[in-house]
Amino acid sequence: MARPIPAIQPIELACADAGIAQEMTRWLSHLRAERRLSPKTLEAYARDLRQCLAFLAEHWGAQVTLPRFATLEASDVRAFMAMRRAGDIGSRSLMRTLAGLRSFGRFLEQEGEGKVGALSAIRAPKVGKSLPKPLPMAAAKRLADADERAGETRDPWIWARDAAVMALLYGSGLRISEALGLKRRDVPAPGVGDVLIVTGKGNKTRMVPVLQNVLTLIQDYAAMCPHPLPSEGPMFVGARGGPLKARIIQLTMERLRGALGLPDSATPHALRHSFATHLLTRGGDLRAIQELLGHASLSTTQIYTGIDSERLFEVYRSAHPRS
Repeated sequence: MARPIPAIQPIELACADAGIAQEMTRWLSHLRAERRLSPKTLEAYARDLRQCLAFLAEHWGAQVTLPRFATLEASDVRAFMAMRRAGDIGSRSLMRTLAGLRSFGRFLEQEGEGKVGALSAIRAPKVGKSLPKPLPMAAAKRLADADERAGETRDPWIWARDAAVMALLYGSGLRISEALGLKRRDVPAPGVGDVLIVTGKGNKTRMVPVLQNVLTLIQDYAAMCPHPLPSEGPMFVGARGGPLKARIIQLTMERLRGALGLPDSATPHALRHSFATHLLTRGGDLRAIQELLGHASLSTTQIYTGIDSERLFEVYRSAHPRS
């Protein structure tokens, strides 16, 4: 069952009048309820629009109103984008900013508040495609090995917990937010089940397989954990018993990659990349991998074919006698 979607709190803006603030609140509520955008995307869109409105208020020398915003010109948008670029913002962030502003403009048009044509006249910045950086299979397995953490000064249950989380990220290809969002009831005992119901981006749920040895690691951690783990509570908890934060796993990964001699690209999310890449390398079907990762579009998953092609060319260049 989908989780209830909390309402957007009314927004107050010093740089714009009550009409803009009200429409902004309604727009974000629409994106959350109808478009099912993730909280992080909503937060980024809201932040980008706030920055734009603050810039326009200073640029125009007056509070931004709905009628004034509808007269936005391409030169105004370019000036805002140039200001953001001068602040060392990358092309990907600028592209997201423009996408959010266009979405707000379309919403105003649908609500009969005027058409902001200048936003569609601006070209989105070009973003260079970069391939994900998966880990070698042996390294990914070692990160998910509890024995690698033996001897650490932290409590044994904590390194058992971290090993279970790492194994889950690599074994099922979960996002770290998905793994840490699991309830105790969501995780079957070893030998009882082999599927997890995961809530991903946009509050969408999907079924993913889970390996029995991963379930065993989770069971070992649960048995060692000094805090209660009720059925309705989080599967993974922090040192004081509250929900485990993603930053803790990121810090654990930083320590491990130093000990194992791994590059800075070895992050928790790299385990998800490794899951997809290693499945594809072993002959996994791209459409099935898309479903496992929870990608809405196959084009998002196809980026992993580039990694596999790159690996094949590396083998060719290193092994061919005429290379």
